[in-house]
Amino acid sequence: MSVSVSANEAQPGRQDRPVAASGSQESPRRSPGPSRRWRVVDIVVASVIGVACGVVFWAWGLAWEPLSNLLAFTPGLSGLLSGGWLFAGVLGGLIIRKPGAAVYTEVMAAVVSMLIGTQWGFSTLIWGVVEGLGAELVFAAFLYSSFRLHVALLAGAGAGVAVALLDTSFSSIAATAIEFKVVYGISAVVSGVVLAGLLSWLAARGLARTGALSRFASGRSAEARV
Repeated sequence: MSVSVSANEAQPGRQDRPVAASGSQESPRRSPGPSRRWRVVDIVVASVIGVACGVVFWAWGLAWEPLSNLLAFTPGLSGLLSGGWLFAGVLGGLIIRKPGAAVYTEVMAAVVSMLIGTQWGFSTLIWGVVEGLGAELVFAAFLYSSFRLHVALLAGAGAGVAVALLDTSFSSIAATAIEFKVVYGISAVVSGVVLAGLLSWLAARGLARTGALSRFASGRSAEARV
């Protein structure tokens, strides 16, 4: 009587060993980073920030001459007032956290202040673009992944450098002595760090704590710290 023996039965224990199928062991998936694409809510909020800052820009322009007269005891110290036109880009970048946010909000603010009426006319728009780029380049240098205090301060400094270069090269300040330009440039950067960098960071942090930014990464990160 013939008995057929299967291959598995002929090799005891083989059927007990699991066979790993190719591709069955999947490597752990990495969680995707935050999207860099702009949403409708990003555009709306960035526009609101720009409009609100534009009104402040316009009011700051009215106060600029009397305030600069108070600082006339040191030639070039009026650069300390520059930060009043720089915070829109830093604030927008900290809240929206998307490429182009700093430029968008700064330009929007410049357009609004220009439409309301400023003594600088169309040049306000040009200044807004360059100042926004000064802050934008800093956020880009950190790959739009870090928005801590030091990044905000550097973004404010970047905007300060931008306005210092513009003012000392293409405004009436270009005709002043080198000592005036140096003091003005340093003052503008300091103003950018404090008024645009520090105050914008505090403002974004305060808004996040109220829950107003819950649809943004800036708001969710603040909630995670609580």
